[in-house]
Amino acid sequence: SGIEMVILGSMYAGEMKKGVFTIMNYLMPKLGALSLHSSANEGPNGDVSLFFGLSGTGKTTLSADPARLLIGDDEHVWTEKGVFNIEGGCYAKCVDLSREKEPEIYDAIRFGAVLENIVFDEHTREVNYADISITENTRVAYPLEHIPNAKIPAVGPHPTNIIMLACDAFGVLPPVSKLTTDQVMYHFISGYTAKVAGTEVGITEPGATFSSCFGETFIVWHPRKYAEM
Repeated sequence: SGIEMVILGSMYAGEMKKGVFTIMNYLMPKLGALSLHSSANEGPNGDVSLFFGLSGTGKTTLSADPARLLIGDDEHVWTEKGVFNIEGGCYAKCVDLSREKEPEIYDAIRFGAVLENIVFDEHTREVNYADISITENTRVAYPLEHIPNAKIPAVGPHPTNIIMLACDAFGVLPPVSKLTTDQVMYHFISGYTAKVAGTEVGITEPGATFSSCFGETFIVWHPRKYAEM
């Protein structure tokens, strides 16, 4: 029998990607694999870096590094053999997007990409990325191969570096910390960050939040099950 996902009351494309991610968060641990709300890229020596974080913390931006191969920007699975990307593309924020600030993402917006919640000139079809009159959560979906240095197929060896990102609007954390194994598990389960404008409907001011496994909304099992894997 197949698996069916039903989305009601929304036309937001993010509901589709996170719905599939929720299903993977149920299925993968049953197979002994760890589903990850993270981006991933690979260096010239085969060194894979994972970037964990909630929406708005920089997963997409940091993984789109011209000096490294992009495996994926948001959803991965870590198996006994290494990591692989669940998705076939990226879903990037594009508020105030410019070639100067994020050239890889900007240049990925071409035929085959889908822009969402943006405002554009109906005559010239030029997009105004600074216009947030619809919402601050403007988005673009594009195939992974639109990134020049994307790794196809999107798989890599076991990670060498694990980086946990936090949008710390209150100065609680030091800018950079090297964590022990126990500290990694603690921060993975607590998932501290700040909700900022453009990540959720109705958020206009920063507010502290905790999201287990950096994706509490999408996990199905108890957070400790994921942390212990």
